[in-house]
Order: sequence, then C-alpha cells, then structure tokens
Amino acid sequence: MSLTRNAEATAARTADSRWLELLARAGFIGYGIVHLLFAWLALQVAFGNSGEEANQNGALRTLGAQPLGKFLLIAIAVGLVAMAIWQALEAAVGHHAKRGRERLFERVASVVRTVVFLWLAWTALTVVQNASADSADQQEAFSARLMASTGGRWLVGIAGLALAAVGVGMVIYGLRKKFERNLKIGEMSPKTRTLSRRLGMAGYIARGSVFAVAGLLIMVAAVNYDPEKSRGLDGALRTLRDQPYGQILLVLMALGIAAFGVYCFLQSRYRRV
Repeated sequence: MSLTRNAEATAARTADSRWLELLARAGFIGYGIVHLLFAWLALQVAFGNSGEEANQNGALRTLGAQPLGKFLLIAIAVGLVAMAIWQALEAAVGHHAKRGRERLFERVASVVRTVVFLWLAWTALTVVQNASADSADQQEAFSARLMASTGGRWLVGIAGLALAAVGVGMVIYGLRKKFERNLKIGEMSPKTRTLSRRLGMAGYIARGSVFAVAGLLIMVAAVNYDPEKSRGLDGALRTLRDQPYGQILLVLMALGIAAFGVYCFLQSRYRRV
C-alpha cells in the first residue's frame, strides 16, 4: 500500500506541474488548428475538390506543406505529448470529484484521450520526417490482412462497433452538454459561456457523427468481407457525400468540426487542467 500511495503522490505532484499545464493548454491550440484544417478538407470533399485525406492525418500533412509548417508541427507534437501525459495522469490518479461508475468512465475516457493524443503527436512527427503514408490506405490494408486471419472478421466488426459506440457517446456527450463540467464556468462571462456551449455542442455532435458513420462502415466491411469500405474517417466522409443530401450533411459536419476547433481555443483558456 505504501508503494501505491507513493506512486500516486508522485503522479499528483507531476500533475500539479505548472509547465505541464502550460504545455497542455498550448496543446489545445494545436488540437484546434488540426480540427480547423480537418473541417477545411471535409468541405473540399463535399465539393469534390480534395486530393488529400479528410481526417487528422490529412490536416497535419496540409499544415506541414505550408511555410514554417514543420516548425508548427513540432510545436503541436510537443503540446499533444503534454496533453497525453496530463490525460495519463488523470487516468491514473485523477477525477476525484466523481465517484463510482462516473469516475471509472472518466478514467477510461482519459486512457482513450491519451492514446489519441499520442497517435496525433506521432503522426505530426512522421509528417515532419516525410514518412507519413495515406492512413486510409493503411487502414484498408490492415483490415484486409486481419480479415484473412482466423476470427479476423469478428475483430474488425468489434472494432467497428466500438468506434460507432464512441461516436454515439460523443453525440450524447454534446447533447447533454457534459463537456461543461470540465470548464471553469465561473471565470466566463455570460457571452463566453453561451459561445462555448454552442461550439461544444456542435463540435461533439459533428465529431461523434463522423466516428459513428466510420464505425458503421467498418462493421459493413467485416460483414461483407470488403476491406475497401474500411477506410476510417476519410472513407466515412466520402461515403456520406455520395448519399442523397449527402453534400449538405457533409457541409454541416464540416462546420461542426470547425466549431470544435474554435472550442479547443476556448479550452486552452478555460479547461480545468
């Protein structure tokens, strides 16, 4: 027990680091930039003008191609690593304000965020090194190999179900405005609070919808043994575009993703870290 308490105390001291907090807040700015570029690529897909992937990977590659893009990617990667460390600590010793199932859910969510932030940081660094391949092609190839193995289609289907569940959870999270529990509401003016609520709702609903569609397509790929349908967020957006009224829905989703990007900027100031 003594070792456990000492480990928790050490983690708690690390979590209270001022430098870690500042880097994590800077990470939110980078995360917001990534989502604004993601939204721009989604709009390009909506109007049939995009040759780049419409996902975070494509957004990072788009940024890397700009003047000072590699410098910005490195800065974003540092911020994302700080966010990953913060969320890992939250998973280990955080969320004390909550109890029971609610605390367990938040800790699991922090584990997921840790993985996402680390993956984005790694992607940003591979773009700097010009080593980032098309992630949609990679996912399709991986799904094909997995489906060819014993029980592989079941694993792909379960992964799709999990992704769809995460998407539905995001939509519910946004509709119920649960994101406000992580903000310093008392430091906001009434106008800022209203703005953050609207941006947060639109952002989580849009992101959740994209994840849910991507998960559904992965499940369909597993059932039909069709790896080409398993192409992640980029494939989900392109499939949605080709449906009746799909272009309109895709434009709305792009606007929602952009709203989440702006919401990230607000989080850099008002998120509880």
